[in-house]
Amino acid sequence: MTSHLFEVAMECEVQSGELLTVASDLAVMLYAEDEALPPSVVELCEAGDATGRFKQQTLLYPRGVLPMRRLLLLGMGKRSSITADTVRQAAALAVQRAQELKVATYHIGYNGNLPLTPAVFGQAFAEGSELGAYRYTRYKSDREETPTPRAILQAGSDAEAAVVSARRGQVIARAATFARDLANGPGNEVTPAFLGQTALELGERLGLKVTVLDKPQLIEQGFGGILAVGQGSANEPRFIVMEYGTAGQGPTICLVGKGITFDTGGISIKPAERMDDMKMDMSGAAAVLGTMQAVAELQLPLHVVGIVCAAENMPSGTAYRPGDIVRTLSGKTIEVLNTDAEGRIVLADGLFYAQRYQPAAIVDLATLTGAIMVALGPHAIGLMGNNQELANRLIAAGEATAERVWQLPLWDEYRDAMKSDIADLKNTGGRYGGAITAAGFLAAFVGDYPWAHLDIAGTAWVDKPTRAYQSRGATGIGVRLLVELLQGYVEKSA
Repeated sequence: MTSHLFEVAMECEVQSGELLTVASDLAVMLYAEDEALPPSVVELCEAGDATGRFKQQTLLYPRGVLPMRRLLLLGMGKRSSITADTVRQAAALAVQRAQELKVATYHIGYNGNLPLTPAVFGQAFAEGSELGAYRYTRYKSDREETPTPRAILQAGSDAEAAVVSARRGQVIARAATFARDLANGPGNEVTPAFLGQTALELGERLGLKVTVLDKPQLIEQGFGGILAVGQGSANEPRFIVMEYGTAGQGPTICLVGKGITFDTGGISIKPAERMDDMKMDMSGAAAVLGTMQAVAELQLPLHVVGIVCAAENMPSGTAYRPGDIVRTLSGKTIEVLNTDAEGRIVLADGLFYAQRYQPAAIVDLATLTGAIMVALGPHAIGLMGNNQELANRLIAAGEATAERVWQLPLWDEYRDAMKSDIADLKNTGGRYGGAITAAGFLAAFVGDYPWAHLDIAGTAWVDKPTRAYQSRGATGIGVRLLVELLQGYVEKSA
């Protein structure tokens, strides 16, 4: 089996020089509503056409007055309110307009002095351009084979400072689109074995140490949680470990992803409506794979271990049942009350396995509960854990990347709710506080290591995008957040 990246990445470049002096098929000028446009541009506009309101677009045809064929004015709102995410969204809108106009190359620049540092602006430009250009069309037989346009940032005298950050932004965004590809992929293609093969190819390409355990090896080593969830499927489970760097090369950080490649709910079967979306139940695993790609390409001076617990949850004569007792890798036993609460069971093995690295932090990502969707909707990741310093790092990383997290409590009462009368734990704690009791269950498998649980169930998939760089389907959530988190460890250890 050969895995592959599904979509072609675009090119982003940075060069010096002023936007209005460039002969281009399309020039995109970003401008704030409280800053004056150049007189040569104002003369091309009718009164009220260009107010600078955020996301407002005004397409002009200079006809020789300026050297470009088309000039797109793209509003950024008030200058004081411009953030990295404002730039990301504007860059996404620019590439989408360039795609619509079918131009091969377009130039983009800011009117006047940059409102952010060149490093922040350059990275956000590249991220927004790459993410905004993304569409998942692999299975459309009539899709147009038009090349993705090339974006050139005209950064004036700030070009040198923006070049490195733009490259970084492109590496990170491509890792996020890699995660999108995986989560958008259909369950008949993206199986546990496919994820294993993808990890091996990633390792070969980027020099990662990769181990993929198949079913006989899982049985031999006692991965009872993953085996139980996967035993009803013809697609056998996999346990995947990707290691970048070595112990002592900076702090050791373990990333653990839920990789349920398709989730029917098992014997506790889900309703048919929207079950097709359950191909994205491996979005946590996709985020870990994408992050490992970015970490290797950025060559961060850290020891990062990516762990993926991959299984398919299916109903069959061999499927695990409500009432079963499962013995996990840790030796702890789980009373299964609902086979649709399967993600926490596979993560139990992955989180316990992570302890052998004696990490400075463990972070897991999982589309774990519908309860987090009820609590936070599609705009925030649920955060729970046992270490406030790690939680604060994630909150700060979320603000920087706009992959925002919101912390919920994890008091002893939530952990106690997961105790079973006949086993060590039960896999559901009732309807109320379901996202938190799920984290309480996971807490039993991390020991005393700093740990954070990210419930991405509400943010991993969008039907109606709320940001310009999103498209319907998988968001690739978690990749940019984790890279920002890891960069924080680099800066602290420098």
